[in-house]
Amino acid sequence: MNQIRPPAVAGMFYPASNRTLKSDIQHYLHEADCVQVTNPKAIIVPHAGYMYSGPIAASAYKQLIPLKEKIKRVVLLGPAHRVAFHGLAVPESDTFNTPLGNIPIDQKGIESLAMLPQVIVSEQAHQEEHSLEVQLPFLQEILHEFSLVPLVVGEAERDEVAEVISKLWGDEHTLIVISTDLSHYHGYNEAKQLDSATSDSIVNLKPDLIGYEDACGRNGLKGLLTVAEEKGLSIELLDLRNSGDTAGDKSRVVGYGAYVLH
Repeated sequence: MNQIRPPAVAGMFYPASNRTLKSDIQHYLHEADCVQVTNPKAIIVPHAGYMYSGPIAASAYKQLIPLKEKIKRVVLLGPAHRVAFHGLAVPESDTFNTPLGNIPIDQKGIESLAMLPQVIVSEQAHQEEHSLEVQLPFLQEILHEFSLVPLVVGEAERDEVAEVISKLWGDEHTLIVISTDLSHYHGYNEAKQLDSATSDSIVNLKPDLIGYEDACGRNGLKGLLTVAEEKGLSIELLDLRNSGDTAGDKSRVVGYGAYVLH
């Protein structure tokens, strides 16, 4: 029996209307800078409501347009906001749904992780989690057909996360997506300084310099940076802003960065 994970934050973090959602995503992509990176293997993107972080995320997703027919599988990691647990959680569901349709779960990819002790099966961890869900409409709008390996990251060491990413790395048909925001609820100028330092650590592959409050998706991020260093990948910063730039209120902002690895 097919088990479907329905959208939890449609109408809150992004539009619930199919037509409005597609229009908004196309607008963000059109407005994003056209910096083309050859053969991107992974992207790092924020996960706030689209009005806050959509323009920044779009700068990374725009890099995927030339690969829309090549990418057949997306490995997506985002932090747990609702459920506390150790390790990384895969869902019980066979399909994830958004207003743009259904995405099949890559069951072979899930099964390949079965022997790793840090990977658990938890539908609860996925049920209300937005850090993965907000990425899905962007992927659906850009890519033709793809399967998904969704991983909610709880408390996990970077080597534990790196092992999972390495297991799922695949070939040129697999894309890795890390979902993370940066600093939270500082004043505008302070946030810019903090996020600039974190961004430097990301670009220079220095995961140990990324602290607890520097990025909410730090565990997944550190795991990717570890693998990227092992594989000799380069990282490019595409956009670094905060909610004060996109939504106007600069008294307490959240930082967002977009990066591409190749």
